[in-house]
Amino acid sequence: MLLLLGLSLGLRLCAGSLEAARPQDDTSEQSGLRGPRQVRLLQRLKTKPLMTEFWVKSTIISRYAFTTVSCRMLNRASEDQEIEFQMQIPAAAFITNFTMLIGSKVYQGEITQRDKKSGDKVKEKRNKTSEDNGEKGTEMFRASVVIPSKDKAAFLLSYEELLRRRLGKYEHVISVRPQQLVGRLTVEVNVLERSGITALEVLPLQRSRQRGSVRGEDDSGPPPSTVINQNDTFAKIIFKPTVVQQAKIAQNGILGDFIVRYDVNREQSIGDIQVLNGYFVHYFAPKDLPPLPKNVVFVLDSSASMVGTKLRQTKDALFTILHDLRPQDHFNIIGFSNRIKVWQDHLVSVTPDNVRDGKVYIHHMSPSGGTDINGALQTAIRLLNDYVAHNDVGDRSVSLIIFLTDGKPTVGETHTLKILNNTKEAARGQICIFTIGIGDDVDFKLLERLSLENCGLTRHVPEEEDAGAQLIGFYDEIRTPLLSDIRVDYPPAAVERVTRTLFPNYFNGSEIVVAGKLAHRSVDRLHVEVTASNSRKFLVLKADVPAQPGRGEGGAGAPNPLQRLWSYLRTRELLGAWRHSHDESQREQLGRQAQALAVAASFLTPLTALHLRAEELQAPQGVSAAAGPEPVMQSLRGAGPQP
Repeated sequence: MLLLLGLSLGLRLCAGSLEAARPQDDTSEQSGLRGPRQVRLLQRLKTKPLMTEFWVKSTIISRYAFTTVSCRMLNRASEDQEIEFQMQIPAAAFITNFTMLIGSKVYQGEITQRDKKSGDKVKEKRNKTSEDNGEKGTEMFRASVVIPSKDKAAFLLSYEELLRRRLGKYEHVISVRPQQLVGRLTVEVNVLERSGITALEVLPLQRSRQRGSVRGEDDSGPPPSTVINQNDTFAKIIFKPTVVQQAKIAQNGILGDFIVRYDVNREQSIGDIQVLNGYFVHYFAPKDLPPLPKNVVFVLDSSASMVGTKLRQTKDALFTILHDLRPQDHFNIIGFSNRIKVWQDHLVSVTPDNVRDGKVYIHHMSPSGGTDINGALQTAIRLLNDYVAHNDVGDRSVSLIIFLTDGKPTVGETHTLKILNNTKEAARGQICIFTIGIGDDVDFKLLERLSLENCGLTRHVPEEEDAGAQLIGFYDEIRTPLLSDIRVDYPPAAVERVTRTLFPNYFNGSEIVVAGKLAHRSVDRLHVEVTASNSRKFLVLKADVPAQPGRGEGGAGAPNPLQRLWSYLRTRELLGAWRHSHDESQREQLGRQAQALAVAASFLTPLTALHLRAEELQAPQGVSAAAGPEPVMQSLRGAGPQP
């Protein structure tokens, strides 16, 4: 997740600057003053800004999504009025452009280096939590402007993201929350996967995730009016409900997520390698491998704040997870508050008796005391290190900690940096820590860094959500490790600027992605070598793949999706290293590199800023590229039959 938890553009443009004076109507104003307050309130409600169009277009090329949101609004009131545009975007996405059209003026966005002393009208605001009326895994973008009476405004927002494979599927989520019935509402998703599309599905509209993933009235399939056209490599999905259909979904306007899921064909064990205009991307997701044994310690917060529903849901989820452990796995359980309570003094094998006894131990946990996060982590790491050292299983197993808490450290070591350093030194890169933060009082930044610095993942469960269901879903992603110590190699003379190539683990249903640039475009073939350990042996995969795709050169001026994907991955890596570096000179150098790349790629990050400049009315620059690189799509598709 980016540091930028929510973007708020507090842009207030006065009516005078838009060359429109505030209307003076003494008669109406005086009569309004004479009327009852309730009448004036009703008049104001009747003339709230009208959204005339809400349009979203996403173009997904090789798992990389270009999304543009267009919103048109009308100020129906007889006075100037503030209009707000807001959009939830995925937390992993980068905003690439924002443009406003107001009257005869175009306010064109531009991504530049962040200047701390800048006094620009457009400012970012980092929120203390990830809420900001947003939801887990999302950020809220807001822009507000004062519009003259009877005038119109249009907002265009573009963002990009790499879709992550989870549980064997890619998932693309588009927030559809106009908060009123819209005359023209359209969501269009185009998917182009050269290796072939499989298992494409459009889910029913998911309403607010914070309210427990309540779905629409019809749970049987896509939302009404959704049209899906598909062939082997291309799919076009259009959701275009009429006002009547919108009202049936939600009387006051749709409030939900439009979700497309799919997977791709996987034929080569070495993975899918694509090349375009000198850039390459390597997707590695092997299958049909025996699972690695797991050494797992479940660390459960049993402090006083976990009392009630949170602890009960978590216990029920752990009962389910214990039954899912495989016979070759080993496990232990820790409950922690101001005291560390360990079930067994060593990891035990998965047998019916041990699973039963573990469930009894969890059942009798009672909430009390404070929160000793550091002590609990150190105990769990020591148990795993001792087990691996005395059983000689390190090369053929994966060591995991699943850590769940709803609070901040209040007992023992409470300094965040010391907890992070202690954990990293003890784990030594050999143990992956997966963290789950429940509720609004949790120190999610600490949990996020614990996972990122120790090859794990993290989840935030809002207060209203079912913690148990989230825990089970999270565990499903890591329940089947297939490989450990993965290394991806290419000839050094053939490639340059390659993203991360070392990975501690690969879990079934996920995917490893590496991108880079070819050193010479004239190279015909690229040698790829993947080495890893699985449960039976040391695995070595080798292949020579074509480096000249023969097509896919794209049209003039069209963005290269593989270059954008590389920029995205590289920027995220640099930002991660910048955030986690404790060395000032190294941090400064990483920051400069991340900033330069983000500016070149037009990515809005914590190190870049969005500035708006006024121009005369004309077609906004850059919108066509962000809306989807159509020439590239056409050339990649080739001349085959289209849906």
